[in-house]
Amino acid sequence: MKIISTNIGEPRILRHRGKDVKTGIFKFPVEEGIFLGQENVVNDHVIDRRYHGGTDKACYLYSADHYQYWQNLYPDLEMPFGMFGENLTVEGLQEAQINIGDMFKIGDAVVQATQPRQPCYKLEFRFHDKAIVRKFVDSGFSGVYVRVLKSGKVRVGQKMELNGRNDSPSIQEVYRWIYAEEFDPDVARAINDPFIAASCKKDLLKRWGHDLDD
Repeated sequence: MKIISTNIGEPRILRHRGKDVKTGIFKFPVEEGIFLGQENVVNDHVIDRRYHGGTDKACYLYSADHYQYWQNLYPDLEMPFGMFGENLTVEGLQEAQINIGDMFKIGDAVVQATQPRQPCYKLEFRFHDKAIVRKFVDSGFSGVYVRVLKSGKVRVGQKMELNGRNDSPSIQEVYRWIYAEEFDPDVARAINDPFIAASCKKDLLKRWGHDLDD
């Protein structure tokens, strides 16, 4: 895997359903690279820390390979890297091949996969489509949130190298369980995994806790 783009954004205030909403989803490439800190990317703007940033979701990665899928769906929409609010656009990233807890060396940093990204309505601001959240869920292309085990600089062209494999559910599996219509007993593997993000564990318990109790 290789870093194709490093992205940060400035906050914007936009109108949504009659209210002003502040967002940091408008991220664009920066030539100088980015510095991954323990709770966020330095000089990036994380607006709502209930859902973004913090130790479990310090940095968001999205696959450059998925962009063609979205360009086919939105042929008239310009799609610069950073379109999905990702800090790192990564060539060769596949959610099915990354497990919760897997560690990677990227430039000077070491990161650990914690959960898939759960989309929110703010994607509408970039896609101008109220159906984008549903399309994002249906695509299966969640991207990956990571915690930063070792802070450091990341630049375009650097490799994302596996630095420790964990025997846990894949990012793709967890993403599927979050939105599945039918209960899968294997969801317990994710809920009990020591490396999964606390917020993701909470969402899985909210979705499937009753079934697990049964």
